[in-house]
Amino acid sequence: MKTPEKSRRRLLQLAGLFGIGAVATRAQGHHTETHFEDESAHKLVYQCNKADVDYIDHILFSVGEMLRLYGDDIEIIVVTIGPGLHLLGTRPGGGIKSMQQTRVKSLAQYGVAFHACGNTMKSLNWTKNDLLDFARVVPIGVDDLMRLQERGFAYISW
Repeated sequence: MKTPEKSRRRLLQLAGLFGIGAVATRAQGHHTETHFEDESAHKLVYQCNKADVDYIDHILFSVGEMLRLYGDDIEIIVVTIGPGLHLLGTRPGGGIKSMQQTRVKSLAQYGVAFHACGNTMKSLNWTKNDLLDFARVVPIGVDDLMRLQERGFAYISW
């Protein structure tokens, strides 16, 4: 039986993964901050540590493909550290394109979690206000990657 959260996610999928403004509602998970249901069969964490346009495009494309392949049966987190943090900035630097941030916002609506390294934020003199509203600040990005792997997340890095 589909839960209301899965139904919302399916509605968003039907609206188109990278549709701009097609659906105003944001799917909300109730079990964890990163997913809709209890345990997912698949867990994936991406490391994003560069602000390079092609690099970011590859990560975002891969995230979208995994969502299309596994739908509600995957939990995905993108951990941004170093220059990769600019992907989540309200005023991004490092060559991040507006279309990339549009894709990030759309992926977040599908339940993809985006984590921001607190250490990198300190080095840039950023606060939570400098991040997109759905970004979750973690104290140390590398520690977050390690702990997610300890919880069974497969680690992907380009």
